[in-house]
Amino acid sequence: MSAPARDSSRTGSTRVRAADSTDLAHLDAWLESHRGVEGFVEPRTAVSDVTLLLVAHDGEWTRRRVPSVAWAHSFCNSSRVPSYDAAIVGVPQRMRDYNSRVRREQKERRQAP
Repeated sequence: MSAPARDSSRTGSTRVRAADSTDLAHLDAWLESHRGVEGFVEPRTAVSDVTLLLVAHDGEWTRRRVPSVAWAHSFCNSSRVPSYDAAIVGVPQRMRDYNSRVRREQKERRQAP
């Protein structure tokens, strides 16, 4: 078996890319450009590393890998963003509503003459 790539980590039997400075910069920039943001920390699974899901007031969202669960909560605390364990509370309904709106709009655009 070959060694994991330098910028990846091993999660279960799957290799995944580890969080890097690009992910962290994206989270910072996203927070600055959205309001009413909450953080949902998603635990490591067999196919992905720990992720931080940020959801804005209108349901728009972004998700990035982060170094650890503790890091994600600390990042949210220092950014004055409430954070929750997604495995316990799930994701907010406004995110599901946002995804439905986006899919509906995309479908309407495809069907337009």
